[in-house]
Amino acid sequence: MDEIIRSLNPEPNPNIPDIRPGDTVRVHNRIVEGDRERIQVFQGVVMRMRKGGVNANFTVRRIAAHGIGVERTFPFNSPRIEKVEILRRAKVRRAQLYYLRKYRGKAARLREDRSMYERRQRETEAEA
Repeated sequence: MDEIIRSLNPEPNPNIPDIRPGDTVRVHNRIVEGDRERIQVFQGVVMRMRKGGVNANFTVRRIAAHGIGVERTFPFNSPRIEKVEILRRAKVRRAQLYYLRKYRGKAARLREDRSMYERRQRETEAEA
């Protein structure tokens, strides 16, 4: 009975930090191919976050070869996510960034949120 309750209410993956739409992230996802297992990295911009307990997920978009956009959705509760690195934070005014689908290259740039870097710099100065 405990296993059924645990499967209905899985615990969030502790390897996923506090991410927001507009963040550029690198998701390390565990892939199983036959009897082999490997880590696949998917880097892109977080386009949306969907809350909802068990169904909570986030969508990451990147531009693949020849300018084709690829979006991938990752569940927050997935044990297959090895880790998520936040590379950049952007200042956005929308919860879902679907408008990025229209843009390519420099037009798709987002304004960087400098507060993350300033906070990290203050922390390193406090440690020293």
